[in-house]
Amino acid sequence: MKKILYSIQEVAKMFDVNASTLRYWEKEFDSIRPYKSDKGTRQYRGEDIEAIRLVHHLVREKGLTISGAKQQLKDNKGKVVQTEEVIRRLKSVRSELLTLREEIEAMEKYLPNS
Repeated sequence: MKKILYSIQEVAKMFDVNASTLRYWEKEFDSIRPYKSDKGTRQYRGEDIEAIRLVHHLVREKGLTISGAKQQLKDNKGKVVQTEEVIRRLKSVRSELLTLREEIEAMEKYLPNS
């Protein structure tokens, strides 16, 4: 079962960033609005994680500045979402193919040479 809320540490680990980076992105991007408890503990929902995924794609993967990422999301969020989704799927396929290659190579060790 998928969780509904994630801690800042869990989300930071998902994207391999520091918690401080998430707090900074939260200040810069209106789409990232985690729930905060009375004590100020952040709890990220699915929509927050998707927003972070887009920001991460633009800033960390494409190398845009914060202002450049804001502009991209403002001008054409649909295209950014679509592009990020395609890249995510391709990375998943690549990972599966690499796993298959490793399994085939492991099996070849046990096959007689022809």
